[in-house]
Amino acid sequence: MAVALEQSTHVTSAKPARRRRSFAGVAPYLQAAPLALILGAFLLLPILMIAVVSFWDYDFAAMYPDFLTTNYSDTLGSWITWKTYLNTLKYAAIVWALTLFIGFWVAYFLAFHIRTTAMQMVLFLVCTVPFLTSNIIRMISWIPVLGRNGLVNSTLVQMGLIPKPIEWLLYSEFAVVLAMVHLYTLFMVTPIFNTLMRIDKSLIEAARDAGASGWQVLWNVVIPLAKPGMAIGTIFVVTLVMADFSTVQVMSGGQSASVALMMKNQMSLLQYPAAAANAVVLLVLVLLMVAGILRIVDIRKEL
Repeated sequence: MAVALEQSTHVTSAKPARRRRSFAGVAPYLQAAPLALILGAFLLLPILMIAVVSFWDYDFAAMYPDFLTTNYSDTLGSWITWKTYLNTLKYAAIVWALTLFIGFWVAYFLAFHIRTTAMQMVLFLVCTVPFLTSNIIRMISWIPVLGRNGLVNSTLVQMGLIPKPIEWLLYSEFAVVLAMVHLYTLFMVTPIFNTLMRIDKSLIEAARDAGASGWQVLWNVVIPLAKPGMAIGTIFVVTLVMADFSTVQVMSGGQSASVALMMKNQMSLLQYPAAAANAVVLLVLVLLMVAGILRIVDIRKEL
């Protein structure tokens, strides 16, 4: 009788234990379910729809569900398209180099030359002031500065430094790059500043005690430890430049092109499948670039 009672008690206690183990195995999936549903509805589903539409047929009036590779062959087989992609990559490379240079030195100044945390935060917030206005307004504000009769040309002419206004300051590739650097530098400053603030100051002191010069400390200690922030900033800047069409359209005066601007023109002509094919190609290109960055730098240290 006692043995039977003991076995019954053991079985009864084993059931809640199994239930707890089964619930513990399901709990992570339940916790991740809301985020998975949001990402699936607002990220994966739209991308899937774009990929599907990229294989459809179309004319001047409507789209026709089909499975054609014509849109991709037209996109990848056109030399104009290749030139547009190369032009976009050129903008991305130039803007990345300039924002990395400016962003690193701004972040370095804030992290190592401003002693108090309060002043660091104040100066960092000053850097974010332009974000209180729209990107379009900040971009258009360069027109009265760089125009033929703008502030820069008027000042240089009045000072006698130039005989006539400089034409290439506005509606040129220079203006496009300048506006993009102005718009996206903070996306490089923020992650680099966050990384530099995490550097243990004792490492820098140890390098100086070992006889390293300021440039040696910068090259051998600061820059290697700042690579995760540089990689995150690079991902931000490159993806934003690759997807920017308004800056290219306005600041170049229609004299330059980008992939995003090409897609915008295709959509204005109701060529949605062709634009979808370009969007898929651009997405694959950006993902390959991001994958290359992640292979070079481990950004998990920053996350």
